[in-house]
Amino acid sequence: MSAATAKKKTGTKAAKKTSAEKGKILVIVESPSKAKTIGKYLGSKYKVVASVGHVRDLPKSKLGIDKENNFEPQYIPIRGKGALIKELKKEASRASAVYLATDPDREGEAISWHLAYLLGIDPSTPCRIEFHEITKNTIKEAIKNPRPINLGLVDAQQARRELDRLVGYEISPLLWRKVRKGLSAGRVQSAALKIICDREREIAAFVPQEFWNINVLFKKDSKFTAKLIEKNGSKITVSNQEENDAIIKELNSGVFRVSSVTEKERVIKPAPPFTTSSMQQEAGNRLNFNARKTMMIAQQLYEGVEIKGRGAMGLITYLRTDSVRVSEIARDAAKTFIEGRYGAQYYGNNVYTNKKKDIQDAHEAIRPADVELTPASIKDSLTSDQFKLYNLIWTRFVASQMSSARYNSMQVNIANGPYGLRANGSELLFEGFRKVYKLASDDDENRILPKLEQGEELNAEEITGEQAFTQPPSRYTEASLVRELEEKNIGRPSTYAPIVSTLSERRYVSKEKKSLKATELGFVVNDMMEEHFKDIVDVNFTAEMEDKLDLIEMQGIEWKKVVGDFYGPFSRELEAADKVIERVKLEDQPTGEMCEICGKPLVIKTGRFGDFIACSGYPECKNTKPIVEKVGVKCPSCGSELVARRSKRGRIFYGCSGYPDCKMVFWNKPVDKKCPRCGSIMTEKNGKNKQLVCSNSECGYTE
Repeated sequence: MSAATAKKKTGTKAAKKTSAEKGKILVIVESPSKAKTIGKYLGSKYKVVASVGHVRDLPKSKLGIDKENNFEPQYIPIRGKGALIKELKKEASRASAVYLATDPDREGEAISWHLAYLLGIDPSTPCRIEFHEITKNTIKEAIKNPRPINLGLVDAQQARRELDRLVGYEISPLLWRKVRKGLSAGRVQSAALKIICDREREIAAFVPQEFWNINVLFKKDSKFTAKLIEKNGSKITVSNQEENDAIIKELNSGVFRVSSVTEKERVIKPAPPFTTSSMQQEAGNRLNFNARKTMMIAQQLYEGVEIKGRGAMGLITYLRTDSVRVSEIARDAAKTFIEGRYGAQYYGNNVYTNKKKDIQDAHEAIRPADVELTPASIKDSLTSDQFKLYNLIWTRFVASQMSSARYNSMQVNIANGPYGLRANGSELLFEGFRKVYKLASDDDENRILPKLEQGEELNAEEITGEQAFTQPPSRYTEASLVRELEEKNIGRPSTYAPIVSTLSERRYVSKEKKSLKATELGFVVNDMMEEHFKDIVDVNFTAEMEDKLDLIEMQGIEWKKVVGDFYGPFSRELEAADKVIERVKLEDQPTGEMCEICGKPLVIKTGRFGDFIACSGYPECKNTKPIVEKVGVKCPSCGSELVARRSKRGRIFYGCSGYPDCKMVFWNKPVDKKCPRCGSIMTEKNGKNKQLVCSNSECGYTE
């Protein structure tokens, strides 16, 4: 069908619509939940639809970059989006106007640009609307102020996309040939892996050093402790028990006398409201959320949550931002709330500025869209995790606008011959922002020392020496890795969560409790990258590339030149590496068991859906079996253990360990509890709220 015929047919269909339908203004957003929220605000004159993310991208089946034609991208409609694109074109053809309202960042701008291409919209016309919070006033104001598509943002996104594609699609096949199928390398991912591997090497090379802490317990009205810190005015390190015992003996024979008492007021200012990075870090530390979970829940809060009695509402401002700026309107609202709720003395009139000068200030910090909407007032409308994150964002923002906490700080120096000891005390005078946002150190803040005078003699109740050893640097957690990436200018807020997830999915790192540990595979890949692709893993080079992407966005430098300047040296490294890298054989981990078919040792191997047990005699013996995880519940059919398994599609289910003799299975995790109604096993169902449901579908009992 020709384009003209298609246009004629579309026009005929449109003519059959009512005049009210034809006159509607079309607004295209990214997600259906956001469309629902915005549609409620805009009313019947508008139709709000979702693109469901990207609609065009580089093809998955090939590189999709014409390196011989100045790195021209070969975009195609995303597979599976054909019907959606057709529907968007139909809606656009009968609309009186089309506004592209995707997310306010590089990725969102690129989606609008691709939509404009597919819908035949001139990107230089005022077709783009932008908002940073989904509230009625903000959306209506954005509709009044459309703008052209920002090609600087688009080009920066295109450059990042091509750089990541070139690294991923050209190094990954090399890793498949030389190490193992299914591996990948990434421009930012590889720099992050090097950071983790370097820390692991520091830990392995660390040699602990013995030292002793000497503390003296005094009592005057109340007990307090002073720590030995110096000898003859210089810092002292007690290296072994002999030194410790000798010093304690001298202290016991000497006289303790107060040499100085210093009191002053100490002020602690509230932290600024959240950026994406600081939100991920704090959610990791306080809520034990990983970066991906934090971003997923924040996206829900931004796009809109159904609030009882009020409908769908966007609860926070845009979640991807480097900025700590707060708008005047939001500051005024916070002032009114704080003074009304806590009193005028609690308002701090704080203004925060970004440390990095080149941060674009279009985005605000992450804050509640309506400060009057307290977490407690909407708790019943949120899931447990949504409430936790909203509470964290709300309290952090409110605290950022409050007055500082004030303390009376006391430092007492005590002398005994050549030795100097010190005791520190602190008393809270005014809680300020701590009224709503507790600090990790709050439990230690009130250490009140008794009144002491210079020259006063003190009696020691007890002198103790405690052996200790210097500790190696700690492994990175997701939170501390995000902080490190941000400090080294590696990646951007939107990339932190995918980086950590990819490293885990590729099994380059493993998690031990909350810590990230480089695996043998991680070291093999990192060593190969360090030797043959120094720039890719170099944190300074990666940071410089981020700066160049910023220059594309802000100063309009030619994005294809940035890609070309990178690709020249990179392609030569790739060609050289392929010639010299030898095949690496990874050692399989033995299980300690023997194959029941051929008698050779069984080992743990890694497959598409995770680890499994296989015979070391492969390919002669192809015996394999899954690694089973017991759930602590007996099979109701035969009494064997129920275990977690994976289907061929990778989905977890729960089955009897007696399979194939017993074929009992559950999709929900069984728990050690029987249904009070029918006696069947209860299972744990994950959803908006976790609940126990009877495994007997005919029973229907839940709790």
